[in-house]
Amino acid sequence: MNQLTRVFLLLLLAAILAGCQRGTGDLQDWTREMRAREAEPIEPVPPLHTPEPVVYNAADARDPFRAAIRNDEDDADAEEDSASTSDGPRPIPNRRKEYLEGFPLDTLEMVGTMTINDTLFALVQDNESVVHRVKEGDYMGQNHGLVKAVRSGQVEVRELVRDGRGGWQERSVRVTMPEDN
Repeated sequence: MNQLTRVFLLLLLAAILAGCQRGTGDLQDWTREMRAREAEPIEPVPPLHTPEPVVYNAADARDPFRAAIRNDEDDADAEEDSASTSDGPRPIPNRRKEYLEGFPLDTLEMVGTMTINDTLFALVQDNESVVHRVKEGDYMGQNHGLVKAVRSGQVEVRELVRDGRGGWQERSVRVTMPEDN
């Protein structure tokens, strides 16, 4: 660095530092003035008002959070209760739902079979591309679909669907392996 550049940088630094030398006198004056003022009184806390107790008299009335008219899709309990009055097939009440019952049957696809301890299992893929083992007696699909038979190229399922008269109707469905192109 040459001599002229050093002098120029030194003068520039001095000018910057001179600009930073602003006085704090106005801040100190304001602080003294605020401390000299007399404090204003604080308003008292308003008194608490205790609400009057209310007696609930509608304990025997209809639950306001349930629909007044029951729909088959909305209330599975009503579905099974009304089915108990009809003769013929009906779903098993209070049966624990299996995982594949959360998928519509037309979204499930058979992708193969496997045998374990002389039991033939169908390999069924759901719409999330997860493969599940299914054997006779398992349930799949959203219409109470009971697996009746597992064969090398298909799964036979018996579904129970509403018949429109308060009862149930059996329907046989097959989930097959896709044909190769």
